[in-house]
Amino acid sequence: MGHPFPIREIARQAGLSEATVDRVLNGRGGVRQSTAEEVHRAIADLDRQRTQVRLVGRTFMVDIVVQAPERFTTSVRAALEAELPGLRPAVVRSRFHFRETGPAPEQVRTLDRIARRGSQGVILKAPDVPEVTAAVARLTAAGIPVVTLVTDLPASGRIGCVGSDNRAAGATAAYLMGQWLGDRPGNVLTSLSSGFFRNEEEREMGFRSVMRARHPERTLVEITEGQGLDATQYDLVRAALQRDPEIRAVYSIGGGNDATLRAFADLGRECAVFIAHDLDHDNTRLLRAHRLSAVLHHDLRHDLREACHAVMRFHGALPPAGPLLPSAIQVVTPYNMPAPTDV
Repeated sequence: MGHPFPIREIARQAGLSEATVDRVLNGRGGVRQSTAEEVHRAIADLDRQRTQVRLVGRTFMVDIVVQAPERFTTSVRAALEAELPGLRPAVVRSRFHFRETGPAPEQVRTLDRIARRGSQGVILKAPDVPEVTAAVARLTAAGIPVVTLVTDLPASGRIGCVGSDNRAAGATAAYLMGQWLGDRPGNVLTSLSSGFFRNEEEREMGFRSVMRARHPERTLVEITEGQGLDATQYDLVRAALQRDPEIRAVYSIGGGNDATLRAFADLGRECAVFIAHDLDHDNTRLLRAHRLSAVLHHDLRHDLREACHAVMRFHGALPPAGPLLPSAIQVVTPYNMPAPTDV
């Protein structure tokens, strides 16, 4: 396969030995298919980042470790790679470690591999469980700064968190829900992908607090552990609708919105108000089709830029600055959607 990158550079990007990369590139065998795929992904990553790599400056290798559905990780990759050319004075190179779901020990193994082989920083979206917190402590002990993305691990040694104010986002959703439902009767379904992600827990608490204060007559029906995946989400929503014929609105904290709408349609039920999070490709399509009422969005490019700047400050490449501030919460409707290049 043709490419302009030396074996040493591909090996660094993939986190593999030069000998392994050489065997893959020259078809010598003796490597697992998954390892060969890592090499090809590394070459693809280098090709996408080629423009940024030409920048003159100090080079940082940053690992992005995210547990989330593919629609979100695709947005993360695109947002970071769009920001790379502007991350001066340093050159930031990125390795991606994405998984949709799975037990915490799998993510811990990924973090421990990064600690052993080295990195200038880790940007992490992970469940707030003790074993992940311990793995972050090991990274910190190895001199590798960790910045949490979207959802925090406050008891860990991370140097900061980037994302929106999740309690405020949940409270905003409750305000909109109350305004749009008005005097119409009906219960509200709240949907989380998992109770172990702190951002979702905080959004739910903000939503529940405002709904109780302003609309105590409304019942909130919670479902969780759908992991934001369509197959599991559909079953959970359908079962909730069958148990409660009064559900007429949805606050989707954790995604899987296509499946949620399909469950309503299959049971012949109306969803009068549907508020979701993040302008990923699914929500963008649903919002354009007026199947969502609003999406609460924050700028992932801003978040990832701030995360990279925090890593650079840790290493002295930028002057010190104050604490990381939450990104602005944008209420996006079908009538004020960003241009496609900004989504």
